[in-house]
Amino acid sequence: MRLMVKGITVLGAVCVLTGTAQAADGLQLVQKVTSGATTLTNQIQIEHTRMRTDSSSATGGHRIMIFDGTKQVLTNIDTDKKTYTEMTEADVEKLAAQTSAAMAQMQQMMANMTPEQRAMMESARGRLGGAAAGIAGTAAPAKIQYHKTGTDTVGKWTCDKYEGSNGTGRTSEVCTVDPKVLGFAVTDFEVTKQMAAFFKKMIPEMAQSMARQAFTIGSPEEQGFSGVPVRQTTTIAGRQTTIEITDVSRQNFPDSVFQVPAGYQKTDIMAGRGRGRQ
Repeated sequence: MRLMVKGITVLGAVCVLTGTAQAADGLQLVQKVTSGATTLTNQIQIEHTRMRTDSSSATGGHRIMIFDGTKQVLTNIDTDKKTYTEMTEADVEKLAAQTSAAMAQMQQMMANMTPEQRAMMESARGRLGGAAAGIAGTAAPAKIQYHKTGTDTVGKWTCDKYEGSNGTGRTSEVCTVDPKVLGFAVTDFEVTKQMAAFFKKMIPEMAQSMARQAFTIGSPEEQGFSGVPVRQTTTIAGRQTTIEITDVSRQNFPDSVFQVPAGYQKTDIMAGRGRGRQ
């Protein structure tokens, strides 16, 4: 009888733990980002309507980015300065207008440049990753076309390897697994798609970058390959950057994870540096 009671108790505990794990709505990913000789770590916490990214910098700084899909607000937190900014849809529209004006001004400048000067400007545009596409009639970067080249191993996962080219040579590589292998579902990444759309109003190329770093799951037609990348390598102006998933877990996050810490000062993103308000 005692053994039976003990067995029922243990089984009950297991069921509770299993139920808790299955009920976890949040998803936490840990990324290793390598660029040149520098390796950094990002932690991403995702819920259906909000997400948070903790990033370290090469100089040792720590920044937090929080996106609220319901409110359509992006919050950037500087933990060293204990300050934060908020970007709303209205702010994005203002910044987009400013960017368009700056590009128009640069287009006028380039019209009077020599071919050599224009070539230098194009080189600078390449180092920016194509963010200045559209200046002086320059075309947006060609869509990358992927083809499967075999399989590889990233961490504990066996993945399908694809090489990508924009027509001028190999520019990227991804190694992907089925989302189910990682415990992912398409609905887990709705908020990352919202954030990409948020940025697309201002700089389309930034939206692509955000989608890459947040590992948005898209259709093969959208992505150019099947599955979700556990490793992706891009080369821009000769500089190679590799992003790998090193850990994935299901968790429930407290509201405090998606809130600005108490005592931090809000600064106006549209007012420039050094000007803030409580």
